[in-house]
Amino acid sequence: MKWTAVVAALLVVVATVAADEDAHKQQVINRLLNRITSPIPSAYAELKNAAETYDPGHDDSHYTDGGEAARHLVQEINDHRVLEQHHWFSLFNTRQREEALMLVDVLLHAVDFDTFEHSAAFFREKMNEGEFVYAIYVAVTHSPLTDHVVLPPLYEVTPHMFTNSEIINKAYTAKMTQTPGDFHMEFTGTNKNEEQRVAYFGEDIGINSHHVHWHMDFPFWWNGEHIDRKGELFFWAHHQLTARFDAERLSNYLSPVDELHWDRPIKDGFAPHTSYKFGGEFPTRPDNKAFDDVDGVARMRDMIITESRIRDAIAHGYIEKEDGTHVNIDDVHGIDVLGDVIESSVYSPNAAYYGALHNQAHRVLGAQADPHGKFNMPPGVMEHFETATRDPAFFRLHKYMDNIFKEHKDKLHPYTKEELQYANVQITEVDVGELSTYFEDFSVDLGNALDTTETVEDVKVTAHVSRLNHKAFTYNIHINANHAEKVTVRVLIAPKYDENHVPLDINHARWAGIELDTFWVDVPAGDSVIERSSSDSNVAISDRISFPTLIHDTDEAVASGSSLSFATDHHARGCGHPQRLLLPKGTTNGMDFHFDVYISSGEDSVHDHVEDGNHGYCGMHGQKYPDKKPMGFPYDRHIPDRRLYDGLKNLHTQTVKIFFREGI
Repeated sequence: MKWTAVVAALLVVVATVAADEDAHKQQVINRLLNRITSPIPSAYAELKNAAETYDPGHDDSHYTDGGEAARHLVQEINDHRVLEQHHWFSLFNTRQREEALMLVDVLLHAVDFDTFEHSAAFFREKMNEGEFVYAIYVAVTHSPLTDHVVLPPLYEVTPHMFTNSEIINKAYTAKMTQTPGDFHMEFTGTNKNEEQRVAYFGEDIGINSHHVHWHMDFPFWWNGEHIDRKGELFFWAHHQLTARFDAERLSNYLSPVDELHWDRPIKDGFAPHTSYKFGGEFPTRPDNKAFDDVDGVARMRDMIITESRIRDAIAHGYIEKEDGTHVNIDDVHGIDVLGDVIESSVYSPNAAYYGALHNQAHRVLGAQADPHGKFNMPPGVMEHFETATRDPAFFRLHKYMDNIFKEHKDKLHPYTKEELQYANVQITEVDVGELSTYFEDFSVDLGNALDTTETVEDVKVTAHVSRLNHKAFTYNIHINANHAEKVTVRVLIAPKYDENHVPLDINHARWAGIELDTFWVDVPAGDSVIERSSSDSNVAISDRISFPTLIHDTDEAVASGSSLSFATDHHARGCGHPQRLLLPKGTTNGMDFHFDVYISSGEDSVHDHVEDGNHGYCGMHGQKYPDKKPMGFPYDRHIPDRRLYDGLKNLHTQTVKIFFREGI
């Protein structure tokens, strides 16, 4: 699947797309994903006709690979080698992933959107629904033919993966009785389980959505156009998830999450209370479950050996390639290589030796309820990126890997004063508005959870769930500059105290730091004020536009020939930390955090042609990561003496409180 040349060849075509064509494309994608477990309805005449009459192999000129991928997939289907419909799908299942990627291959080789549309309609009716949804999401994410298409929120395309069984059962009852319903969804577990205090974070549908979209933007199997700093982004995105989870735990009087150990029991069990659309309940894992070898996946000693080889590489300062040559990792680029190795992705220099620690760990954890296949249970929540963060073991796993990354970072030479200081700018003061959080209800449409029939009318069925949000805030950075220049501004927060109210030393605090924003601004000579709003954060995205609204607005735009206002705004991308979770919950009396602002030269940090967007954890499609500095700079390396940082005029640190307000 070499798509680099494909993308270049299609860019000229895409540049001429008119607004009404964008609306048409959006409508096609909406209809392909709507009621995915039901056949394409007659009302979608063009798609229905394509599904029944299109021949993917009839004209080689429709595909940049001469139709090779399309013919191969058709042959696999004709030979009954693909997964049947009405069956669970997991990306971690090797054969199922191969089948989904066959369709991705077809769609990314389409020369125009008509071919994309007709191919998708044809294979929609013949492939497993889960494989099809995954392929469409990945293809739309990476194809230049669909640059302005907004993918509907996955939690409203496949609601079973994001809601509990009780809500789905109530939705079916509502339809059968023709009674519209709006049902309150509780988080899993009870107050007897202390992990319940932070379930609002791991089970937040925005977190679930961000995590699955991140892995669609940066698939471990990707071998197309090179994705800049993909391995480092794997480290940074998951490091930030772990740091944010720890901050939520401290907000709820819990200790930071402990790392996972292969030779010790998994302390926390998990009962998902969630069902597959087809395939039964997600498996439950009891407390203190000792690890078992998983047939066909990994033995526990294999996981320990894999970890040992990676730690040896860190200690030696190099990765050994398959040909025996060495890749140095004791430099600024080492984290990128190490991220590729630990995940592991296709970019790994030697996957045969260093394994796939992250991917195998997900499979091992997901299968612990039935490690030998004795009960023929479906995959666990850890075997799906959209459900993984719900399991407390997810954060134990990523704390374990985060500590491996930290070993590497701590081994690098600390930054010098010359590398940290920026003589042009002095920060004189920072004014921070009130930082407060609260819970509010969020509504999710459940229409796609239900089957369509000719005899029973659809009724509106929704679920509402409490989600953390924060009051919008601004901060003003007062500076004095010797001369006008573009500067880079980095803003982060870190807990000031541990769970026992003992002050965190600078090295614990820096690693627990949470990136709030990184942005660029032109400053004049002399005194000036940089004003920034929380809504401008480059790590976060707003709530996704709902699927029913997306369908309604798109259909209206197509009917009127008008453009879609949301095609180029913040709704366009699925990857990004939820804006509502930008701040940790805090406490009713106010939880103390360090609020740090660091300014450096923009010329040293920024690539050309930077656009605004949520690049922080998700990079930028088809472009280099806009910040040349290491992710986490200037706190990503060990600090031998805090006085080095205390004396920086371009760094400002102060204490702020985050308040949790009930009843807002």
